[in-house]
This record gives sequence, C-alpha cells and structure tokens, in this order.
Amino acid sequence: MNISPFSLSGKLALVTGGASGIGAGIAEMLAEAGALVVIADIDADGARARADALAVAGLAADAIRMDLSEEGSVVAACREVVARHGAPWALVNNAGVQDRQYLLEETANAWDRVQAVNARGAFLVTREIGRAMAAAGAGGRIVNIASGVLAGMLATGTAAYVASKGALAAFSSITALELVEHGITVNTVLPGAVPTPGTIGAKGPPTAGPGTRRAPLGMCEPRDIGAAVLFLASPAARFVTNQTLAVDAGFSLS
Repeated sequence: MNISPFSLSGKLALVTGGASGIGAGIAEMLAEAGALVVIADIDADGARARADALAVAGLAADAIRMDLSEEGSVVAACREVVARHGAPWALVNNAGVQDRQYLLEETANAWDRVQAVNARGAFLVTREIGRAMAAAGAGGRIVNIASGVLAGMLATGTAAYVASKGALAAFSSITALELVEHGITVNTVLPGAVPTPGTIGAKGPPTAGPGTRRAPLGMCEPRDIGAAVLFLASPAARFVTNQTLAVDAGFSLS
C-alpha cells in the first residue's frame, strides 16, 4: 500500500493556541493528514468547540485547557494528554499574545506577560512533551511558530512581542541540538501577516513601519501556515531540523 509522505495517520499532535486563528488552521491541516490532534488553549470552551467541529467533519480531535503562563497548568495538561493518548509525535508551539506598547511606554508587567506566554510557556510545553517523546523512543517533531517580524516585518509597538519571538527562534536551535539524539526534529515557522482574532483584537497603539506594508501575494491564511507545519511534522521532513521557514506571501520581495 502506498502511503503519502505527508501522512500523519496514527500519529498524535498537540497544538497550543489551537482554538482560533493560526492554531486552528494548523490543527485542521494536521487532522486532515490523519493525525489525532489535541487542541490546547486557555479558552477551554473554544478548544472543545474546535475539536468538536473537527470531529463533525470526520476527523480525530480532542481538547484540553492549558494556561501557558502557569507552570502547574502546563505540567498537568501535558500529563493528561499523555495519559489519554500516549506521547505526542508532533508538538506545535503556536500560542502567543501580542498586545502592543511603545518601547518608551512599556511596563515591566506587560513585557513579562508576553514573555511568559510566548517564550517561557513554549519552553515549559517543550520540556514536558519532550520528556514524553524521549521516553517513548519513537522520535518526533517540534515546530515553533515565531513570526515574520524576525525576517523584517517590524512594526512599532511590538518590542515585547519581537523579543519573545526572537527568544523562541533561538530556543529552537538549542532544542534541536539537545533532542537530535532522540530522533526529534525541531524547526521554526515565520508567519507573515495573517488576519486572526488575536491580531485584530490586539490591544495597544496603532502600528507603523515596514511590517505594515502589503506583501506581493497578499494576506496569508491560517491554513497557509498549517501547510508549512504539516510538511515539517511529516515523514517527508525526516532529515530537516534546526531550520527556519518563512511563510510571508513574498514580503521579502517588496
């Protein structure tokens, strides 16, 4: 029987921040490829609704509440996922916050909140799920969702966000190094502009700068980011690790 090199049949994938936006698009793509997708989100009702919608479409999904800013919540949720389904094959660190403050007006509390979710939270999930993957001994895939801001899509008011995504990208490299002996690959995706509830509803002042210009191919959709994640999570990418893939609709050409 011929099996698609992009098939995730029989695999378990955990997607943080999967209740809406880019995370929802990622979860959908992985589920369509055959994975049982666990949607982890601080919005428990939203996560459950998204998982139910996938189930109605004939896909396999589950949901769990996870607050990335609280270590206890992350540890408990990861343990519950493993108890229910076993060690994940794929972990997608997608969840993030991006409320804005201009640098000279930035408060330490606002800065710390962004780092707690976007950087520290991703570390906590990676530590917990990485342990489960290593113990299972079957390899795995970790995909970190950083941002096109790291490839020049800068905009004012995003100092905390840019710093957190830079930390996540750097974290990918050392994670790839330490987990390669377990057959676990780690890669980073840099999404371009994607209209999501998180970006549309972000609090703070208006932005300006190169990151606000239109990319040649227009706005990306959540499933465009999901397609890149699917490749990196699939058997087709078995020798791809410590790499960064920008999905930015040609922003670098403009």
